[in-house]
Amino acid sequence: AFAGSTDRVRFSVIRRFRILQRGIFAALLMLLCSLPATLPADEFRPALLEVTERDGGWVDVTWKVPTMGDQVLALTPVLPDFLEQMGPGAGQQVAGAWIETKSYSAGDQVLNGATITVEGLVKIPADVVVRVNLADGAEHSAILRSVNNSFTIPEQVTRWELAVSYWQMGTIHILEGLDHLLFLLTLLLIVNGIWPLLKTVTAFTIAHSLTLALATLDLVHIPSVPTEAVISLSIMLLAVEVVHKNQGQLTSSERFPWLVAFSFGLVHGLGFAGALSEIGVPQNEVPLALLMFNLGVETGQVMFVLAVSLLLAGLHRLHGHTVLTLTRATPYAIGGIAAYWTIDRLVGTFTM
Repeated sequence: AFAGSTDRVRFSVIRRFRILQRGIFAALLMLLCSLPATLPADEFRPALLEVTERDGGWVDVTWKVPTMGDQVLALTPVLPDFLEQMGPGAGQQVAGAWIETKSYSAGDQVLNGATITVEGLVKIPADVVVRVNLADGAEHSAILRSVNNSFTIPEQVTRWELAVSYWQMGTIHILEGLDHLLFLLTLLLIVNGIWPLLKTVTAFTIAHSLTLALATLDLVHIPSVPTEAVISLSIMLLAVEVVHKNQGQLTSSERFPWLVAFSFGLVHGLGFAGALSEIGVPQNEVPLALLMFNLGVETGQVMFVLAVSLLLAGLHRLHGHTVLTLTRATPYAIGGIAAYWTIDRLVGTFTM
């Protein structure tokens, strides 16, 4: 009788822990869903400022800024004072953006050590990718935001500075990619146990690292719009699997989570490659930039998992019935958001 009572207590503790664990994920989802449903998820649409230095003191500047309807975002690049504009330049409206091209004369000065600023970032929450191509073949990239709206072109960039820069870009990209985070969240809802979770995350990492490398090296090329549509579709399909699991069904994703993670990870890697292509990769340091960007993505994933763990510790007193209700609602919320993204992106695919 004592042994039976001990088993019942142990079963009750395990059951409550699992219910609480699922509730943590539900609470995290509620936080994500507090953002507008129409957010562009992982779609990377930054403004782009490309500065190309040519022999003879000439500098070509391309400024591509996103539009909201008919309105161009009120962002203005401020170039070094010694650049003298030659001619009026040209501008054109393209799908979702306004592009300006201008040419400047730098005289006998060089861009090394000069500072480029983008005015308006303090008021407008946007990203600006700055790409600088110098006459000596050196290339520099940076992402400007409201907290850092200027970039000083290095006198001479070191490999360490380049590595840190691309690691930061990779980390920021995954933490701002809501669809990638929701995909990881659905995997965590499906997988039970540390060892299966480790195998699943490892499979996802290997898969997206493979396609990220292939796409960056131009060995594979798939348009970004259908790629993003498949990514959101993968989230919706996994959300359905979570619903089936909650109903007591043994799903294929629960039996072979590592295979599911690997398969969809191949597509997610193409999404990462699209963001990296927007940033640009120095042609003389492709392996280093690719490696550090990918390590940055992995860092962001680890940070996400740690955040979930901290949330687990903070909600240990959550009422069991409330947790169960949230757990049941979670996959429907994920599926609803993913379905919206899928339809929106499919429409974009057929209107390309």
